[in-house]
Amino acid sequence: MVDSEPAVAPAEAPTELPPLLLGTYTPKIDAKGRLALPAKLRSQLGRGLVMARGQERCIYLLPYSEFRRVAAQIQRTSLGNKAARDYLRVFLSGAVDQEPDKQGRVVIPPMLRDYAGLGTDVVVIGVGTRAEIWNKDAWEAYLTEQEQGYADIADDVLPAMEF
Repeated sequence: MVDSEPAVAPAEAPTELPPLLLGTYTPKIDAKGRLALPAKLRSQLGRGLVMARGQERCIYLLPYSEFRRVAAQIQRTSLGNKAARDYLRVFLSGAVDQEPDKQGRVVIPPMLRDYAGLGTDVVVIGVGTRAEIWNKDAWEAYLTEQEQGYADIADDVLPAMEF
């Protein structure tokens, strides 16, 4: 008689954390509307990504999986909520999926470049689970405007955090 080991339930697969996009970068948009994604963000964004209209006239740049999560969350809310339906229409109608080329470049469609007022000089910032593409002058003005508020609201936004 052979002793058999008791069946053990397989360990649960660890929950994969979403990407953590950080930093500020200043790439250029070329004459064909292409932007070379910063190398540090490229690996976090993965092969498939989505660009969409963002808040404050920036462009959101999301890994495909994060875009799906956000869209699904808005869709769950949207049926009974007019503001959510309106947001979903604007958000999804301006979204485009992209795969970076071999040089890590993506084409920013004219509609999104116009929306964000993008020329040659842009700023790409990491904002946790997404990146944002800003007109360089608009980003600098926004950052200047937010500096004092950043210090003033820290206690309200991060009450339980200790640094």
